[in-house]
Amino acid sequence: MDEAVQSAIPASVAAVRRRLAVVMFNLGGPDSLDAVQPFLFNLFNDPAIIGLPWPLRPLLARLISTRRREEACANYAVMGGASPLLRETRAQVGELQVRLTETLPQFDTRCFIAMRYWEPFTEAAAREVAAFSPDEIVLLPLYPQYSTTTTGSSVKAWRKAYKGPGRTHEICCFFDTPSLAAAHAHHIRQTFETAGSPKTLRLLFSAHGLPESVIRRGDPYQHQVERTCEAIMRELGGRWDWSVCYQSRVGPMKWIGPSTPDAVTQAGAEGKGVLVVPVAFVSEHIETLVELDRDYALLAKEKGCPLYLRAPAVGVQPDFINGLAGSVAAALFKTGCAPGGGACEKSWSQCPYHRHEIAA
Repeated sequence: MDEAVQSAIPASVAAVRRRLAVVMFNLGGPDSLDAVQPFLFNLFNDPAIIGLPWPLRPLLARLISTRRREEACANYAVMGGASPLLRETRAQVGELQVRLTETLPQFDTRCFIAMRYWEPFTEAAAREVAAFSPDEIVLLPLYPQYSTTTTGSSVKAWRKAYKGPGRTHEICCFFDTPSLAAAHAHHIRQTFETAGSPKTLRLLFSAHGLPESVIRRGDPYQHQVERTCEAIMRELGGRWDWSVCYQSRVGPMKWIGPSTPDAVTQAGAEGKGVLVVPVAFVSEHIETLVELDRDYALLAKEKGCPLYLRAPAVGVQPDFINGLAGSVAAALFKTGCAPGGGACEKSWSQCPYHRHEIAA
């Protein structure tokens, strides 16, 4: 953490050891094959995902979750019958807790996990935080780039669930922080060098896609993903062949592109190998361990890519954890909602930071 940030903690705060709750948001994942269908139902029943009114939305969510259950169970079976996301998030919580205890000794800090679509749910986290009775609360999404469908949905659920004390500070995103770029660059270099530094290789920054209609409504997600990739490339330096692509498309709607399968296919047609970087995921889960590691690896082989590599998610990489700690510390000086790094352009109407500024 920046020493200037630590030393600038107000004396009134430093004089007494106050309680700080850091609430870490993520998607969640089924913890058994029996949980797959209810997890999918919770996902598709979210108004941020499917905007139909009640009772049409839950009816459609039940239909989709029923139809996708068998295929989804087969994919989770590849990972041992459950998602590793909660385990990975708990590891991040442990590392962040240690770092915050070291760098913010004036606080009694505790980190909490609030998953959106499976246990531990937001409501359970809200009860735990209220029982902790914090003086300060920092809402920390584990989505680097803001979207109404991820961070926006999680924050809305939190506001509905939390009834306890504490002054709330909201981090809306941290898409261009040097720490995030450094963590990705570390894994890219390591993967590249372990493979023998191949000469003909394209970096594919793969992010979860969204329907174009979401972006047209002013969601800054795609813009922030691209800014993240630019920050990583500045950190890497040198001359790399790279592009941004989007995975995990579902449904008949037109999604932002190019798609990751199309990008892999194009690389194969040009005789290039690919190194895929999960740029919007900070933990390993079904989209990385099955979609990237199995499905797109098979596609790359089929399309003639001479090499297929995949960099790990940032996980508990020290630069990443230190960056989260720095964002938490900096958030204590801010009221309402603010980015953990730079802000996106004001033209994105769904950016919560700019909405807050306009409202102010």
